[in-house]
Amino acid sequence: MKTGLTKIIPALIAGTVIGLVCLFAILSQVASSVDFFARMELITYDWRMRAAAGRNPYASTNLGFVAISNESIAEIAEGLLGQKYGLYYPRHLYGRLVNELNMQGAKAIGFDVVFGEERPDHAPVLLPDNTLIESDHFFTNVLRTAGNVILASTQETVPPEIFQAYASALGDISVEKDPDGIIRRAKPFNEYRIWHPIIRSELRRLSPEKAQALKEDVLASLDSDGNFSYSDQNIKAKPYRDVRVWTLGIQLAARELDLNLDKTEIKPDSVVFHGKNGIQRTIPLNRNGFFYIDWNLGVEDTRLLKQSIHFVLDDNQMRARGTNIANTWTNKVVVVGSIATGNDLTDRGATPLKNDTFLVSKHWNIANSIIMGRYVNQTPLVINLLLICVLGVVSATTTWRLKILHGSLCTLGFAAIYVSVCWFLFVQSRLWVPIVLPALGGLMMPHISLITYRVIFEEKERRRVKSIFSRLVSPNVVNELLSTEKLALGGSRRHITVYFADVRGFTEMTDTIQAKAEEFVKQQNLTGDAAEAYFDKSAAETLETVNLYLATIADTIKARSGTLDKYIGDCVMAFWGAPTSNDRHALDCVLAAIDAQRAMNALNQKRFAENKRREEENKTRLANGEFPLSILPLLSLGSGINSGIAIVGMMGSEDHIINYTVFGREINLASRLEGLSGRGRIIIGETTHRELLRLDPELARTCVELAPTMLKGFKQAVRNFEVPWRVVVPAASPDKPETTPLSAAPKSVQTAGQASAPARDASPGLTEPKQSEATKP
Repeated sequence: MKTGLTKIIPALIAGTVIGLVCLFAILSQVASSVDFFARMELITYDWRMRAAAGRNPYASTNLGFVAISNESIAEIAEGLLGQKYGLYYPRHLYGRLVNELNMQGAKAIGFDVVFGEERPDHAPVLLPDNTLIESDHFFTNVLRTAGNVILASTQETVPPEIFQAYASALGDISVEKDPDGIIRRAKPFNEYRIWHPIIRSELRRLSPEKAQALKEDVLASLDSDGNFSYSDQNIKAKPYRDVRVWTLGIQLAARELDLNLDKTEIKPDSVVFHGKNGIQRTIPLNRNGFFYIDWNLGVEDTRLLKQSIHFVLDDNQMRARGTNIANTWTNKVVVVGSIATGNDLTDRGATPLKNDTFLVSKHWNIANSIIMGRYVNQTPLVINLLLICVLGVVSATTTWRLKILHGSLCTLGFAAIYVSVCWFLFVQSRLWVPIVLPALGGLMMPHISLITYRVIFEEKERRRVKSIFSRLVSPNVVNELLSTEKLALGGSRRHITVYFADVRGFTEMTDTIQAKAEEFVKQQNLTGDAAEAYFDKSAAETLETVNLYLATIADTIKARSGTLDKYIGDCVMAFWGAPTSNDRHALDCVLAAIDAQRAMNALNQKRFAENKRREEENKTRLANGEFPLSILPLLSLGSGINSGIAIVGMMGSEDHIINYTVFGREINLASRLEGLSGRGRIIIGETTHRELLRLDPELARTCVELAPTMLKGFKQAVRNFEVPWRVVVPAASPDKPETTPLSAAPKSVQTAGQASAPARDASPGLTEPKQSEATKP
């Protein structure tokens, strides 16, 4: 039975689990230490990003890549330079590269190579007018002429002032890795503190500790205008300048879209760029100020124009000789970077697309995302919490209302649908709806918790129900009952057959035994504890006798798969047809009544024989002055049976005693028929007789219809029938109980009561001794 508490407990369990999952969702947003679920979510992000890259072919057509490869290093060293410079090309080569790209119409050129210092050691360059110029100065002149070159920079290493002065902009190429080492995100910009060239020159020669000390000394020595003095060169200037350096990919996209980065709106959750003709791009940011990169274009992607650096330099040499060169790079936004391996130009790492790839691809993927206006958008925390709650309620409701197997399949189905929807939204629109906490936490955790509770609770409930019904019904009925889904039973209308069996002579027996006990105590002059002990012994024997007879009846009921309802004093109430359906309930009930009468008769036969033995033994005991053995009472049984529609279910209070029982008119009629039956008789109602005609016509024909009788509570006379139960066997001996089943008797044998209705109190069983003898102590 599901009490009010057991209805609340599942809701409390589900609510607690959902609340904990929501707490984890909140903590994962505000505390970096709570990152288990966040890391799992990132795994699903990588899976979705790979799917999106393979299924969404749209990309900008204006992206290009000039690659510094192992082949380029070898070709340039052998052909263009005539000597092996290794990885560090003279700056004039990069100048020639920029010159050629501009000659071919490149819109912007971004270097993923950091020019961290001047290189006066590089050989000078011979100009067409036969004058010489330093390699760095040649590069500077090209930067000034081109006006579209973005130089790579990090907070630790910025290009020299002569390069910064003529570059279009600085582009940050810092790499931000997640805890698992995968690059998924980037900062839109970093704030640089660029120290004065003199100070920076000093800093490069010092260890990190001494460099920090120098900075502190400089800041401590500033004058009232915030300037520092360098007496050796009579310099008085600001010690540093703070600069916002946008990431290289954003710088490239700004050149393509003509965005004004100086007028960018920086908000806590987004960066808004504005350009000409009302163009606008908004990059969503997470709580740490990062945006997630739309990894769409790999190094080998055919949508990306790619050429090795030595081919571009070859074009430049051929152009100098007067060869007409095709404008391959017209309107392209170009990234110059390394795909060389086995040297300090190697720049490899893990991305959502590949575990090991060239990280130069980061820049054109960022640029492509902004150019195309396609960003990875995360759902806000409020939406995530709502998803967890909704899925948690769905999971809890499904788990609790359905069978465990069906609930598990439905929950898995909901999870599959949810994951598919999340996958589709990301692939189509880059909307990142979380999977792990809503699916694993919202769906699976309440499901697992409630299943665990159900297993524990229902196992306890099964034991409770089995404990109750094993006393009432046969083992096979108990097992069938426990196999049903709901162990809590409610009221319902069922077609049943009810059986009342009353032990006759019980009241007379108790009165007689009590009188005999009092007489014995008086005769023996017993007083105090001795008298009470004898009375207790007499009462125990009386109860033992009653229990013996009632247990005999109960065993026959359970053997015929009946439900033992209750003991009403010396009366037994049972019914068939509930809690499990039984189409032959009337026949089973009647056969159980026949079995009970025969079992009672067999018991009386044994007790009659035992009484004979005791009478002989008592003669000896009395002669020796010992207490005589009690004579065992012999009791008979009256039975009433009726079939019909009744209300079946648990009666009582959920907080107190409950009883699985039946009630209604047909039950009252069965009780009245039991009162009509007298001793040793089985009286059935008209509806039961009709059921016998359907189920066992032969048995029905042996029944004797009695005169219609007016019964208490009934306005009209009730038809009733007597069921014979004792087969007449020639030369029957009192020592041999008559327990032959009626169905085993020859059809020609005439049974008691077949010719005429016996008298009300006539017993077709064993003739009982006089009560005075039966109860004589």
